[in-house]
Amino acid sequence: MGLDPGLRRLALGTLLAAYPGPVPPDWAVDLVADGLAGHTLFGTNVHGPAQVAASTAALRAGRADVLVAIDEEGGDVTRLAHATGSPYPGNAALGAVDDTTLTRQVYAAIGAELAALGVTVDLAPTVDVNTADENPVIGTRSFGADPARVAAHSAAAVEGLQSTGVAACAKHFPGHGATVADSHHELPTVDASPTVLRERDLPPFAAVVSAGVRAIMTAHIRVPALTGDGPATFSRAVLVDLLRREYGFTGTVITDALEMKGAALAAGGVGPAAVLALGAGADLLCVGAKVDAALVEQVVAEIVTAIGDGRLDRARVEEAAGRAAALAAWTRAAGPTATTPADLGYAAARRAVRVEGDVTGLGRPLVVQVHAASTIAEGRVPWGLGPHLAELEEVRVVAGEIEPAELGRLAAGRPIVLVGRHLHRSPGSAALVDALAAAYPVTVVEMGWPGGWRPAGVRAFVTTFGASHANGRAAAEVLGLV
Repeated sequence: MGLDPGLRRLALGTLLAAYPGPVPPDWAVDLVADGLAGHTLFGTNVHGPAQVAASTAALRAGRADVLVAIDEEGGDVTRLAHATGSPYPGNAALGAVDDTTLTRQVYAAIGAELAALGVTVDLAPTVDVNTADENPVIGTRSFGADPARVAAHSAAAVEGLQSTGVAACAKHFPGHGATVADSHHELPTVDASPTVLRERDLPPFAAVVSAGVRAIMTAHIRVPALTGDGPATFSRAVLVDLLRREYGFTGTVITDALEMKGAALAAGGVGPAAVLALGAGADLLCVGAKVDAALVEQVVAEIVTAIGDGRLDRARVEEAAGRAAALAAWTRAAGPTATTPADLGYAAARRAVRVEGDVTGLGRPLVVQVHAASTIAEGRVPWGLGPHLAELEEVRVVAGEIEPAELGRLAAGRPIVLVGRHLHRSPGSAALVDALAAAYPVTVVEMGWPGGWRPAGVRAFVTTFGASHANGRAAAEVLGLV
């Protein structure tokens, strides 16, 4: 016996699916026509502006108010510019500049670009307060470690983005900044009291609620004082008692991808995770990146079955679908208003660069880029100084697999510019820097989260607060290498 058509459509109305490739397959459009709330675009769906616009138009042919979401944070997380790197600096750089007008302008520029392509929801900004230098998944995606500064820039980002008619989705509630594990791979724990959360992690969320943010994303993190053994995504105490009742949020609660280990392992699969998230108060369920028609139907069947056996109240699912529909209605009613100043992102990135030491007289140095792994959130996006160098020699190395003396031989008396990301926590990188600095003139360019680490003996330490194309250009200009 098939599913009740009305319940199937109701369950579909709570889901953000995804599809492979640059062209929406028939099943992806058919599901939209059947009531699917929308799709999330990933890098594999993006080959160029005209192609993305054609894809969103194809989805709207299925239903005019389909939600089309994307992770476009600027900086290290970009889908539109995944082949080259973002032309905008990310949040850490904007927080370092500390000009909320600039932050508003950058996010308005991102929103205008998305609106022109038919994207209606940006799964940004990240408003987590990055208080753990070892945080492997937030880092430069955060405006900083100070709650007041992060709150001010978070509100500005939301205002800028939503001025273009693109809904903002602030993430990751109730705060992913104090974690030292990646929720894509496991369930991180933040062992903090509600009082600490209110003082450290929650001020940015209060700020974006006041700024009228249309959506907030849940975190697959465990906060024992609030969530017990499960993630916040499955916690009514977090999503209803804290977010809605205490902080007064009336918009749409979107889950982080349910395929992530922080949710799927905790629930026993994506389908059970969907049921738990809806029961806890989530409205729009992001299934993930690896989605096909069969998975969507599996999740729908799980939701419909849960309504039938009493695990889910139908009224709760209707409320969730209604909030997803209200989000879609807002995006259709709003209209783009922003204009983008020329070279905005590159100028912003230049303002963010910080130099400690002397970078004059480098001449034609040997540029050494140290390999750094990317997170699932970031994806494999080009980074570094390479695209901006004026015919300088650049070598790429893996820390621990190269002898400092070999780099000294290649430098042949020239200064060395060593470029890395999160060097302080990348295996072998700090030791490589120390060994080089002890024997050669070295300038370090840190394009990740610098934390408090500063290597001894280097000629200069340059911080970009991000590894976007704009950040790389800014660092190359500061060093006189363009």
